[in-house]
Amino acid sequence: MDKEDTRHALREVAWVFLKLGVTAFGGPAAHIALMEEEVVRRRQWVTREHFLDMVSAAQLIPGPNSTELAIHLGRVRAGWAGLLVAGVCFIIPAMALVMGLAWAYVETGSLPAAKHVLQGLQPVIVAVILQALWGLGKTAVKGWKAGAIAVASVVACSFKLPELGVLLAAGAVSALLIKRDVNGKSTTSAMFLPAVPMVSAGMGSISLPGIFGVFLKIGSVLYGSGYVLLAFLRADLVERLGWLTESQLLDAVAVGQVTPGPVFTTATFIGYLLSGPQGAVVATVGIFLPAFFFVAISGPLIPRIRQSRVAGAFLDGVNAASLALLVVVSWELGVHSITNLAAVLMCMVSLVVLIRFKLNSTWLLAAGALLGWLGMV
Repeated sequence: MDKEDTRHALREVAWVFLKLGVTAFGGPAAHIALMEEEVVRRRQWVTREHFLDMVSAAQLIPGPNSTELAIHLGRVRAGWAGLLVAGVCFIIPAMALVMGLAWAYVETGSLPAAKHVLQGLQPVIVAVILQALWGLGKTAVKGWKAGAIAVASVVACSFKLPELGVLLAAGAVSALLIKRDVNGKSTTSAMFLPAVPMVSAGMGSISLPGIFGVFLKIGSVLYGSGYVLLAFLRADLVERLGWLTESQLLDAVAVGQVTPGPVFTTATFIGYLLSGPQGAVVATVGIFLPAFFFVAISGPLIPRIRQSRVAGAFLDGVNAASLALLVVVSWELGVHSITNLAAVLMCMVSLVVLIRFKLNSTWLLAAGALLGWLGMV
């Protein structure tokens, strides 16, 4: 691309991910669905196959999966500058909102009411995820072998087996099947599981370097959901360092769940509690910095992996398992959020509108938030 094309691509990347940073409620599964709508179906930046490969790549490295997917997409669309712009624009809106909530929490000792708005958003989020699963499923499940791997992965995930183990097992089975089919003529290329830097967190009294060290370590080693994040934060900040109480930690995780954008902005809230605005910025940079590093070194390897038939099959297996993870997460979200007739109707209507009329999900999310705020859900 020439300079003008690059500037246009960067502006487009900034706009898309700023918008998602403001509107992407519901956690990583919802974020992936919304990104698929924006960059595959509406803007056609990448094919569904390439999008699934990037989803799988994000699943295989530590850190916040949806943020890493945003960073991958920014790099593909606008190069290395796009990598930075996409990640920063996805993170900044959530960071600013969480800092505002942290200020209110420190001043008043409680959180502004957000329960009703969340109740209105969740049925719409489930519909958005279901729409994305339908489109991605047709791409990821290419035959009976991929279908069997996907079903087995759903069963494994439903029994709470480690997500990384399920992904690697699915990839290994798929690679072994294709290797058998080609009679061992292809050789398996090394997958990207980068060496994880182990960072010693600052001990003792609260300091900005100590806060940065704690969150850099967590961002470098954490796989899994927000519940895994809670376990890491509790082990370091409550039990080992004594910087937070159990109640403060739970409030911080709740803020990360109910605000749009990455759940990892829980770190922003905690950093503010520990050391004000400076602590919020330092904690946020610490927990997200490894994601940029891991994507930068793993992203360029995806096309090379596709060139090997066996390594490509490994990635196909991981794609099927990644889809299974989304199925399990969407089921759990639906069970917990669609609990009355109004929520059922909202989910069904949203799904019909998304599929039949191709309406931008942003409008449906805004309508859901309004109905929730009015107490109609």
